[in-house]
Amino acid sequence: MTKTVTEIEKVVKQLAKKINSPRYLLPTFSSPIGDATPNIEVDNVGLYNYVISERGNEYERKLTSDLNELLYWIFSPVTFSMACDYELKNRIEEKDCRRIIFEKQEKLLGILDKKWEEKERKEHQSILVNNPFDDLASLRAKYCRELRTKGLSETKIEKLAYEKYPE
Repeated sequence: MTKTVTEIEKVVKQLAKKINSPRYLLPTFSSPIGDATPNIEVDNVGLYNYVISERGNEYERKLTSDLNELLYWIFSPVTFSMACDYELKNRIEEKDCRRIIFEKQEKLLGILDKKWEEKERKEHQSILVNNPFDDLASLRAKYCRELRTKGLSETKIEKLAYEKYPE
């Protein structure tokens, strides 16, 4: 049976409490605020709607009849934001920040649902196929900034940076 928006909100708050999610990361329920905060709706046929709109323009609408899928859609970006905050506080300069972010996000989702953890792990693996970890990227970027202050051309800067910090 389809849950009401109020019932969904209650479930979301209970799950958010388990991972200490800040309230500002959670979606709104039936009352979009128009700032790209996701809004949760239940339509006339009982489908759950995950809607992102900003200033009156709708950018994304996902529909499902599966409450578990809706909850995953809600908590995937919530845990990503939390994982990014965690990485910023625990940054390791010679480590691709995604190593920490991905691991933390998977762990947070796993607290909520082990299947969500596995689903997100597969998403991360898919990302890494085309965009593998680059543990020297932040060091390379820092070195590039230093070289720019010396007035070198971008071509020379890139050449020197990749010589010092290869991929």
